[in-house]
Amino acid sequence: MMRQSTIAIIGAPMDLGAGRRGVDMGPSAIRVANIDRRVAALGYKVEDLGNVAVEQAENSPLGARRARYLKQIAETCSRLAEKVDRAAGQGKVPLVLGGDHSIAVGTVSGMANHFHRRGEKLGVIWVDAHADMNTPQTSPSGNVHGMPLACLMGKGPKALTHLFDWAPKVDPRNVALVGIRDVDSLEALHVSKSGVRAFTMRDIDQKGLSRVMEEAIDIAAAGTAGIHLSFDMDSVDPDEAPGVGTPVRGGITYREAHLAMEILSDTAKLMSLEVVEVNPVLDVANRTADLAVELMMSALGKRIL
Repeated sequence: MMRQSTIAIIGAPMDLGAGRRGVDMGPSAIRVANIDRRVAALGYKVEDLGNVAVEQAENSPLGARRARYLKQIAETCSRLAEKVDRAAGQGKVPLVLGGDHSIAVGTVSGMANHFHRRGEKLGVIWVDAHADMNTPQTSPSGNVHGMPLACLMGKGPKALTHLFDWAPKVDPRNVALVGIRDVDSLEALHVSKSGVRAFTMRDIDQKGLSRVMEEAIDIAAAGTAGIHLSFDMDSVDPDEAPGVGTPVRGGITYREAHLAMEILSDTAKLMSLEVVEVNPVLDVANRTADLAVELMMSALGKRIL
C-alpha cells in the first residue's frame, strides 16, 4: 500500500448479527480513539465517509430464527458494498469500522465486485477467534455474525451470497483464517471441506505467528489482485481486548497482533481492511477501540523505528 493513498473510513454501526448488543457503538468508539487523526499522521489523506444506514433492532422484525434480522442485515451490507465499491473505484483504500462481523459481507462484496469488473480476484485474511462459517442450517444461535465467511464463499442465504447478483465473492483457496480457537461442531465440517486454510491457535503456538502470517499471505496473494484484511478484535486475548462481542480466552497477544499487521503491511498487497466487534459497553476506558486503532495503524505502515 502506497503512503500517498487516500484512506476512506466507512462506519457500519450494526449489531443485528450479534447475540449481545453494543457493537453498533464500535465505530463511534474507534472514532473517539482518533482514528482519523492518527492515520493521517502516517502520511495518508483521510476521508471519513460517515456511516451506512442501519435499522435498529427495536423497530425491526426478528425474521427467521435461524438467520435473525436477515433482511435488515442484507440491506445494510448492500449499502456498505456499494460504498466500498465506489471508494475502491476512486483509488481509495476502504477502512471499514464495525459493527458485528456480518458487515464483512458488505465490505468484501464491494471489494470483490471492484476487482470482478476488471477480471481479477480478491484474497482474504480473516483474523478471528471464530471461523464464521456457519449457515442457517448449522448455526446454534441463528446469529448472522457467525456466517459471513461462508456467505462470501457462496454458502448461505442468497440475500447475502448474491450481492451484485454473482457468487462466490472469494475463492476458498485464497482465504486464510488466522487465530481460530472456538468453532462449532457442525461448522468445523464446513471449514475442513471448504478449501479454506485455517490456522488455529495451536498452529500459532507451534509455528509462531510470523510463519503463520507468511503462509496466510501466500494463500491470499496467490493469483489475486491484492488482499483484504478482516480483523475481529476477539482474535486478541480478552486481557488486552476486553470490549468485544464474543470474548474467548487464549487469544493472540498484544505484540503478536501488531506483528501480524506489520508483516501484512510489508507485503504492500493490502487493498482494504476492516475492524469489527468492538463493544464499548463491555470495554474499560475505551481500551479495545484504542487497540483497534493501533493495529490498523500497524497494518497501514506504522513502525517502531
